[in-house]
Amino acid sequence: MAATLVVGSTLFVGCASKTDPITQADKADVAKGITAPNLEQTKAIAEEGFIYGLPLVMNYAVMYEYAVDKGGPQYKAPFNQIKNEPRVFTYQDTAIITPNSDTPYSFVWLDLRAEPMVISVPAVDKRRYYSVQMIDGNTYNYGYIGSRTTGNEPGDYMVVGPDWKGVPPPGIKKVFTSTTPFAVSAIRTQLYNAKDMPNVEKVQAGYKVQPLSAFLHQPAPPAAPKIDFVPATTEGIKANFFEYLSAAMEYVPPSADDQEIRAKLASIGVGPGRTFEFKDLSLEHKAVVLLGMKAGDQKVDKFLASGTKIINGWNVGAYFGDQTFYKADWLKRAGAAKGGLYGNDAVEAMYPNTRTDGTGQTLDTSKRNYTLTFPAGKLPPVNAFWSVTMYDGKSQLLIKNPLNRYLINSPMLSAMKKNTDGSLTLYIQKDSPGKAKEANWLPAPDDTVFLVMRLYWPKATAPSILPAGSGSWQPPAVVASK
Repeated sequence: MAATLVVGSTLFVGCASKTDPITQADKADVAKGITAPNLEQTKAIAEEGFIYGLPLVMNYAVMYEYAVDKGGPQYKAPFNQIKNEPRVFTYQDTAIITPNSDTPYSFVWLDLRAEPMVISVPAVDKRRYYSVQMIDGNTYNYGYIGSRTTGNEPGDYMVVGPDWKGVPPPGIKKVFTSTTPFAVSAIRTQLYNAKDMPNVEKVQAGYKVQPLSAFLHQPAPPAAPKIDFVPATTEGIKANFFEYLSAAMEYVPPSADDQEIRAKLASIGVGPGRTFEFKDLSLEHKAVVLLGMKAGDQKVDKFLASGTKIINGWNVGAYFGDQTFYKADWLKRAGAAKGGLYGNDAVEAMYPNTRTDGTGQTLDTSKRNYTLTFPAGKLPPVNAFWSVTMYDGKSQLLIKNPLNRYLINSPMLSAMKKNTDGSLTLYIQKDSPGKAKEANWLPAPDDTVFLVMRLYWPKATAPSILPAGSGSWQPPAVVASK
């Protein structure tokens, strides 16, 4: 889904419709003896529902763009087929905000309704980091295969849906359980430099996904029913968020965690099997729903600004994890999705990020040049590699630039120039700092910027960025040039 969702103004035209979904839900509740929500309560439900539903809707939109919309520019492959991309993300990739441009990706959207799927990985050189991150429709990271968790040896792993019951067959190293019938696996394979791409392609060719029946050389069970997914577009989501939340909730089974918020959403006509058309709302309902969504969006922004520890201007915290990690904290989950959908658990990767310099002033490269200096011996402490990526401050997308350089990372160190004291300075500005310093230049836009560090497989022993927010290693401040 393209950049951050912003709830815009909508012209209140027309009069109350007989098909107003909130009114119809009210009537159904009253018939059951349930008190219908008033306007103030409806606003509160819209606010809470926006926060709960934002990750679900963003994930649904990516699933639609990547695995369903075959004619769309972001389409990857149909369900249960791996799409290997022998390239890194660029400014032209707009489906996911704050995209990682460090590692070539392989993607597979899993449809687990008919039977489990088996993900097989090849032997990977021990020096090369790779990970298979498993994310379900709740945006929970429900498991990992890769350098940190399972090592670089070959292996076969089974992924099952929420209703699966059985015993894994011989040869399966581990079983991963998704809370939803549709789930995505994002595979990152480390790339050292442009000349290394053929080696990455060889690794990617070894990733394999197949149904359990094919893995066992047995007849396949009956196929799951075909689904006519509600088309998801960024503009459509902005105009009719709750219609898409209803669509997304079709494929997110209820749990004890979300029973209460689902009941509230049902009271305003939002949920699986329901059609919520914003245009059919009365003027009063349009007003309170928009106000509620705006309030929810502001709460998410506030969390992103203050829900983590500020260290030298950088936000440092743990945003991502499994169902147990979130503990039904929908605001934390929404902040994670809006900050960067499909981020890793802290032990897999940390993401210090900032929109300000060390004094708290907004990073605006249309007005100032900036530097980021790592003292000698104090580069980010990682087992794999680290990077600093530049994004547009408004859209959180990568920026078109003359060098086609979107980040600086540790594999580039040998080509970079260090200072006489051994420190390393990065130049963050829209114009070249000069040929002698260009290897250390992050080309910036004529606008505000958003910086994200990525520390892949951060070291667990000092110096370390872990535990998040209180580690012994701290990111240095971004400094405005005088």
